Amino acid sequence: MIKVVAKGKLKPGVKADEYLVKARELVAETRKEEGCITYALHQDINDPSIVTMLEEWVDEEALNQHNKTDHVRRIVPGLRELRESTEINIYREVE
Repeated sequence: MIKVVAKGKLKPGVKADEYLVKARELVAETRKEEGCITYALHQDINDPSIVTMLEEWVDEEALNQHNKTDHVRRIVPGLRELRESTEINIYREVE
């Protein structure tokens, strides 16, 4: 199993609701993908300009296929424009 933590900080002046509308569409489409175990958007309790996607995939191939989907290619560039920074960490469980 692969886990992804994708944390973003919205640009000053960007309303969180503007970002969340687009991100919710991405979540809804991604959850339909084969190989997606969990895909959920979270917002920091103390700072609503910090948003984090927590993801679980069956394997790296499923994650790679996700990144090639039409909805990712259509929605993610617009989300990037609203963030001032992004940190993406991909994890594999250590046995």
